[in-house]
Amino acid sequence: MNGVIKSAVLLTALTGIGGALAAWKLNAMEASQAAAAGYPEPAESVTAATAAAREHRTATTAIGTVLALRSVTLRNELAGTVRQANLQPGAIVEAGTVLVALDVSVEQADLQAQQAQLALANTILQRQERLREHNATSEIEVDRARAERDVAAAQIARTQAVIARKTIRVPFRARIGLADVHPGQYLNEGTAITTLQSVDDALHVDFAVPQAVAAALKAGDRIDVFTGADGHAAALAAKVAAVDARVDPATRNSTVRARLQLPKDAAGDVATLAPGSSVRVSVGVGSTTPAVAIPATAVRKGPAGDHVFVLASAPDNKLRAQLRSVQVGTALGDEVLIVKGLKAGEQVATSGSFKLRDAALVAVSKNTATATSARATAATGG
Repeated sequence: MNGVIKSAVLLTALTGIGGALAAWKLNAMEASQAAAAGYPEPAESVTAATAAAREHRTATTAIGTVLALRSVTLRNELAGTVRQANLQPGAIVEAGTVLVALDVSVEQADLQAQQAQLALANTILQRQERLREHNATSEIEVDRARAERDVAAAQIARTQAVIARKTIRVPFRARIGLADVHPGQYLNEGTAITTLQSVDDALHVDFAVPQAVAAALKAGDRIDVFTGADGHAAALAAKVAAVDARVDPATRNSTVRARLQLPKDAAGDVATLAPGSSVRVSVGVGSTTPAVAIPATAVRKGPAGDHVFVLASAPDNKLRAQLRSVQVGTALGDEVLIVKGLKAGEQVATSGSFKLRDAALVAVSKNTATATSARATAATGG
């Protein structure tokens, strides 16, 4: 009986102590909340940008090869010994410049003999014609003398052609490639001497695209060419020049050739791209759709996908962050296109957005970037 009483007394004491502790904890929490209510809500400092309206067009990308408008491998038509070589790799030469001259001493001697023969043939013909005027010779003798004159003239023309073919000239304004030809060297017929790449204010870019894309292209259509080392330099506008008449049966791709007009720098000089170098080509597919552009720093990654923090006034009239899921399109330099989830004119957090959470109070920095509400054609990689 005494044990039961002692247990009851102990239980009552413990209950009283627990109640007292709970009351003390509740009072402490209420006091803490009351103290916190007296302090202002902290605001996260960020910069912001305004979403700008753009035109978005899905595109496919390909690797293109730069080609000069005119390119030749220079070879000698006739065998001979090099007498003169004017081959400086990388030099730009004008049309008609002599690059290689083969020895033509034998042909020059033949030419002198043939010129003497022609002079004799002309003299004989003139005499025969005078005799014929007095019926002192037959018509056939005059014809024979005329034929011998023509044969002599033809021999001269042939020798002069041989001499010309042994003098190799530049067919168009071009840049000389590597060469290993020197005076005194004997060249067999058809020896590769050097390569010539034309120097123009435009280039060709060849690239392959799927047959369905090629079928939609026509001469004059615009494509974008990116020439930077990382493939993300500013786009250069090019126009489709031609589409190959056949589809590669192994890849089902068609080769497309575009003409790229090279830009000029501040001094008026034309920028150059080495023939054979690679560039990235973007080809628009389908029609354009509306999109918005924002700085790339505004897009955050999360378990649920890409999102941004939209800055807007809350019911308490304070500027707060609203987490918004978005669909990201292509990257355009320091900007990205948002194809879904954001409207033009909405303000998004950029620098400092990593500190934000949904409904967080925001203070916008004075160096806020505002995107220009321009309309431009953009493309996403496909």
